[in-house]
Amino acid sequence: MTAELVRGQNHPVPHDRIEVRVSAGTPVLALAALADEQGRLAGPGALARPGAPAPSWIRLPEEVADRHTLGVDLDAVAAEVHRIGLLLVLPPGGPPGFGSVPAAHTAVAPPGGPEFAGFTLTGLNAETAVVALELYRRQGAWKVRAVGQGYAEGLGALLTDGGLAAPEAAELAGAALRKAAGPAPAALGDATGPGGGDRMAAGPPPRAQGAPHAGRQPAPEPPEPVPVSGVPYAGTPGPAPATPADTAAGPPTIDYAHPRRRRTSTEAPEPAPRPAPAAEPGRPPAPVAGDASGWSMDERLYNQVWGMFEDLARTVAAYRGAVDFADARLDRELDEALSDPRHRIGGAGDSARDTARARRDELVARARAALDRDLAQLVAESEVVEPALPAAYARWDNPVWHGGGVPEEAPLALRLGNLSLPEMPGLRIPMLMRLPLERGLWIDNGRTGSETAMAMDTDRLRRAAMDMAVAHAVRLLAVHPADRISVHVIDAAGAGAASLAPLVRAGVLAAPPAAGAEGVARTLARLTRRVDLVQMALRAGAPEELPADVDRAEQLLVVHDFPHGFDDRAVTQLRYLADEGPAVGVHLLMVADRDEASAYGPLLDPLWRSLMRLSPVPDSHLADPWVQHAWTFEPDLPPQGSTVLDQALERVGRARREARP
Repeated sequence: MTAELVRGQNHPVPHDRIEVRVSAGTPVLALAALADEQGRLAGPGALARPGAPAPSWIRLPEEVADRHTLGVDLDAVAAEVHRIGLLLVLPPGGPPGFGSVPAAHTAVAPPGGPEFAGFTLTGLNAETAVVALELYRRQGAWKVRAVGQGYAEGLGALLTDGGLAAPEAAELAGAALRKAAGPAPAALGDATGPGGGDRMAAGPPPRAQGAPHAGRQPAPEPPEPVPVSGVPYAGTPGPAPATPADTAAGPPTIDYAHPRRRRTSTEAPEPAPRPAPAAEPGRPPAPVAGDASGWSMDERLYNQVWGMFEDLARTVAAYRGAVDFADARLDRELDEALSDPRHRIGGAGDSARDTARARRDELVARARAALDRDLAQLVAESEVVEPALPAAYARWDNPVWHGGGVPEEAPLALRLGNLSLPEMPGLRIPMLMRLPLERGLWIDNGRTGSETAMAMDTDRLRRAAMDMAVAHAVRLLAVHPADRISVHVIDAAGAGAASLAPLVRAGVLAAPPAAGAEGVARTLARLTRRVDLVQMALRAGAPEELPADVDRAEQLLVVHDFPHGFDDRAVTQLRYLADEGPAVGVHLLMVADRDEASAYGPLLDPLWRSLMRLSPVPDSHLADPWVQHAWTFEPDLPPQGSTVLDQALERVGRARREARP
């Protein structure tokens, strides 16, 4: 999984040999600045550039191009080199600045392997040279930091800022730029030649400054929130505090546009997003539902919702990083004030401490103002987007559930609930999961690991968990074409009968809820057989040659109160369905207390890890894949006293009757 960094954030480098991949929206020159422990450049050898001798442990591209790969053997880096900066420079005669071209995207990976960290250079304007990333030693290990520091005066100014004398910096910059001016421009911009292809795949144009929610690009598969070991999220380090170079100007400005949104199909020209209404000068455009790119309105809204999730993650990360930076600087200045003997006389010490605290408060206030500005935009966007969502993405109280029929096509995703952060608990972002479900779902009806659950009566908690499972099953049935989803239920003890009543009344289950050990064994055997037969048919290249009694629809198995009624054989079959089922259309939705399954020991650990844990009560157990915030998940359930589930099931039943010959 790639960690998408924000400016100032660092990430461990877990490999000895790495490559830095660059995808720019225009031809650029890629260089490396080699600095000592204090970040100073020393002599001509401090700039590794094409056409000049370079250390054996670094491999640089020789030409100007819009895509580059730089190789570094970190184990072999000279002892005097503590920092390696990746520099990107626009060639002479090229664009006037990085702000006039699509944002460059950089990524770090093992040679030929998947990327583990990425950073998109946004927020630039007239800069023609930029320090994109920095590899640096810290306590015997290497890390990578997202820098994004640009220089409008060009490469010479960058080198001078790194510690080289102005004449020497100008000479080195001139030599590097003469190399950049060599190749013919037509060859440099050919996206179909070697190393070319669809440039959108590595980094689409950033959002316009001042309009952070306009013109999003679709992602092939936005990463879902990550469950942390099935227990409440304990927290991991977020963005690193700003570097010392940030002290004078405060924390950096960050554009929160996700870099990996791109087209998901090449079958037809991409429809243009709806234009945003004209805004007053100095104000961002008014939000519009469906302003992301996509091949249908559902896909646009899907990408827009994920864009809102990413925006909220990054704007809160920037705020928290700024507060951490301000607190760290305050501690340092207070320590300096206390250690200075001159401050022990008179009121000098008090004055120094007051000044330090005032500087901290000012910086936090500026960060809070930026956060409030971004949150206001997200709230405005949410107020426009939420009412426009289709049934698969909409809350149960959305009027979309009170009209229409069963759709003719399956949706892209399903809403599982809402996500929020403590900085703005009232801003709830829909949590969407792509369909078909590649991971099973586990609704936790246990009381451990959640303060809210601990405060609830056990029976109420178990009922809430089963109600939530039934709501998900009804939503799946209602947003798919007739007979596209078959739902099976295992309720070994019959404890979920009250929650299952709407499904039973509507007659939409593939069979009555299975009870007792015999019912458990029968249901699992039927679904295990289906998985085996479909796998064999696919391996034989004859997916249509299935026995007549095999249901070709997608299968959803709802298991209530696992492991009640399960013996060792049944447990093994359930694990098999969880592992092999999703690839052949068999999906798992479990309602269980992990502690109750502890008698099976570590045998079930792979099962729990393979499932997406959800809670029937608000719980902070999910983390995003970029900055690892602890998100509060809140289930989306029908309003008390509402008949929306019965109405949805009535439409499903009617559509199924009409579809049968």
